[in-house]
Amino acid sequence: MSGCIVGWAHGKFAKHEGRDLESLIVEVSGAALADAGVGALDIDAVFLGTMNGGFVRQEFPASLVFQADPAFRFKPATRVENACATGSAAVHQGLNAIAAGRARLVLVVGVEKMTEAAPETVGDILLGASYRKEEGDTPGGFAGIFGRIAESYFQRYGDQSDALARIAAKNHKNGVQNPYAQMRRDLGYEFCRAVSDKNPIVAGPLKRTDCSLVSDGAAAVVLADMETALAMRKAVVFRAREQVNDFLPMSRRDIVAFEGPELAWRRALAGARLALDDLDLVETHDCFTIAELIEYEAMGLAQKGEGARAILEGWTEKDGRLPVNPSGGLKSKGHPIGATGVSMHVLAAMQVTGKAGGMQIQGARLAGVFNMGGAAVANFVSVLEPLRA
Repeated sequence: MSGCIVGWAHGKFAKHEGRDLESLIVEVSGAALADAGVGALDIDAVFLGTMNGGFVRQEFPASLVFQADPAFRFKPATRVENACATGSAAVHQGLNAIAAGRARLVLVVGVEKMTEAAPETVGDILLGASYRKEEGDTPGGFAGIFGRIAESYFQRYGDQSDALARIAAKNHKNGVQNPYAQMRRDLGYEFCRAVSDKNPIVAGPLKRTDCSLVSDGAAAVVLADMETALAMRKAVVFRAREQVNDFLPMSRRDIVAFEGPELAWRRALAGARLALDDLDLVETHDCFTIAELIEYEAMGLAQKGEGARAILEGWTEKDGRLPVNPSGGLKSKGHPIGATGVSMHVLAAMQVTGKAGGMQIQGARLAGVFNMGGAAVANFVSVLEPLRA
């Protein structure tokens, strides 16, 4: 049984001083219900995605959704965590409840409040998404993990600094049109390409403009079964969804091959009975620009080692062959860990229903979403199309 997105809400991603986790949750929970035209009493289950790990002291947050409306009381509410893929994992759990016949309507919230922690603490928490026994002392935190990946890719396929700068510039340009983005500034290729005081090297060949932003934020979706969705005022159906997990230690994998993402994409497209070229856009997980580059290859847009062609020849621009991250991606939007996967699904649903405003890809009807936890460990792909716009 396929599920549908029948309502959504997206808060501003930013450094939210003076706001706590609860306020972020409450804001999007109420807004998503209103958007779907349902009430808290109609919801059969709640799934809340957040990584935390020490960003804030408040653990056990699932029932904080109830602060949005006391009518949620006594509903089942479950916290979900899967590193940077936490949001998509929560969405999938909601869909699983619907598929099992345990729920007709589900509220899924993704949230993170990262900026209360000191920068060094944030770095250490994020390293918790690596294999601590072997990777826990990596200089530069998780940027150091992807710095290693970038170095290995460069050694195998040559220096890709031009391509990484083009990806950063593309996503910052796109982010100008995203009202939810933390950084709405077109930085330009030259700034992203050059090492400077404002754009220093962070880890390996990665500069500051190659790294996504530490952020606070929340997003939410209301999911429904097909029968219920047919009676709703709008609905976006999951044409396919896949989850593929790989080994956690990078030593057990070819870290530049992204085999888990590749398999997730292959299964999702086969399940949807589509080719990649049938998609009108993709929202992909650009936690670092090297990730987006390799993801071009994993999704099948370019051959191994040739991902640079996709950006250098304009294929992934908003007017290109396959627009990638018309929202600005994590690079511009920000990356509040638990919120990211839900945010991607909201933005893709907006695209295929023609409600994406300045981000809109004209005539978009099919959207792909790729959300990744860790270094290509937890990999989620969704293919969305409108059932009713």
